[in-house]
Amino acid sequence: MYSSVYGGIVTEPSLMMLPLDDHMVHRGDGVFEALKAVNGNLYNLAAHLDRLVNSANGIALTLPVSLAELKRILLETIRVAGRPTCMVRIYISRGPGGFGVNPYECPASQLYVVITALGPPFMTLHPEGARLCTSEIPAKSAAMAQIKNCNYAPNVLMKKEAVDRKFNFSMGFDERGFLTEGATENMGIVSQDNRLLFPNLDRILTGTTMLRIMELSQTLVREGKLAFSGLADITRPDILSARELIIAGTTLNVVAGVEFDGHSIGSGKPGPIYQRLSKLLEQDMRKNTAVLTPLM
Repeated sequence: MYSSVYGGIVTEPSLMMLPLDDHMVHRGDGVFEALKAVNGNLYNLAAHLDRLVNSANGIALTLPVSLAELKRILLETIRVAGRPTCMVRIYISRGPGGFGVNPYECPASQLYVVITALGPPFMTLHPEGARLCTSEIPAKSAAMAQIKNCNYAPNVLMKKEAVDRKFNFSMGFDERGFLTEGATENMGIVSQDNRLLFPNLDRILTGTTMLRIMELSQTLVREGKLAFSGLADITRPDILSARELIIAGTTLNVVAGVEFDGHSIGSGKPGPIYQRLSKLLEQDMRKNTAVLTPLM
């Protein structure tokens, strides 16, 4: 863990602590990003840093270091961890200084970087695919949905309801009945007319993996395996009638959704578009030098 409070890196877990008066601890006043390194390369770093900056700007939070310095700290912390394949989490907090709600109690923002093991992707553990349910947690407002902030209570409750109801993921819907997102996942469908659709971006966090999948899926459009790939308003009936349900996330990669609210999706098994997208993303993570940042 790197801590700007310490001014360096610690490897002893008992020292991986934050000040209790840091606004991120007692108010959720901070932003974060989670990305991964695969076989000695950080994947899609630029997209994650862009979203980190956008999130920080969204809550008027100044980054404590330049992006160049942040990149240097990331690479150094991973090297110290000695893990060429790992999860990398970046936290920018308002900083310590008081226990009130006033952000001006905090004289300076802080940076924390945590390196952990990267577990196997969802489909490795669940090759049969994922079961999903409708979430009863209200969707975030447009302004808050697009900020990856550390106040994740709604996301925590979405995951809790999925676990409590014995589903893998829960799916959010806004007051208009349009699909939003999961606790930490983006969802989309392959429609009956063979279009790959993800929700419009106004009520969801712009998923970095989702955007990569949409870009990679243009290969399938050119091959004639998809008629279209893009954004749309998606309703529950659209999901129930879909050929495939696609789930995307940094730790998940691509997941095939095979059941929604007790109803089978398509054949009830991982479909051909999922299979191709999964392979395309795997190749992208390992071979596309345009989105890979070497650790050494």
